[in-house]
Amino acid sequence: MKTGTILYTLLKGDLVGKDGFGNRYYRGAGAKLHGRERRWVIYKGKAEASKVPPEWRAWLHHTSPEPLPGPLNESADQVKPWRKEHLPNLSGAAGAYMPSGHDLRGGARAASSGDYQSWKPQSLKPEQAPQ
Repeated sequence: MKTGTILYTLLKGDLVGKDGFGNRYYRGAGAKLHGRERRWVIYKGKAEASKVPPEWRAWLHHTSPEPLPGPLNESADQVKPWRKEHLPNLSGAAGAYMPSGHDLRGGARAASSGDYQSWKPQSLKPEQAPQ
């Protein structure tokens, strides 16, 4: 993280909260920029935008005036059974998904079952061809 960001955060930032990844969210204590307060995140570890959960993303982008309720601050009866935990995008990282047959997983995959039949269109007779 840049020294200027740390200094600006210490002087002008008010801590709003923290998420489950350890990221800290701030709002500017000073003047507004284009009629809006400044909002920013200090990432824990590598700065990766996909590490921001949806409830904090909405707040950062001025979609909601306050952070939305998230899994850490919801009661058990508010948590939906279909809701999954937010995961950052791991593309290009060691934890990225690699299907069987990928070069980094040995490059070999199981042989096909032989039940595939390619589509062969019927040829049109000259009188059936579109004009």
